[in-house]
Amino acid sequence: MTPLPKRKLSKGARNRRRSHLALSARSLAICPSCKSAMRPHHVCPECGKYRGVEVIDMEAKTTKTKTEK
Repeated sequence: MTPLPKRKLSKGARNRRRSHLALSARSLAICPSCKSAMRPHHVCPECGKYRGVEVIDMEAKTTKTKTEK
């Protein structure tokens, strides 16, 4: 047999135990080149730049998606 609790855990005690499980909103930064919202320390999804350097060629990416359709 598996062990069972001796007495019922109250709703308050249960909720206090689960208090650290709450989700928080993601933080956003402003891209310095295109001024759109982006996640900090990530490549900008709008212009493809990271810290002022073009990492992803967005023009080639948009033409590639248009030719695939």
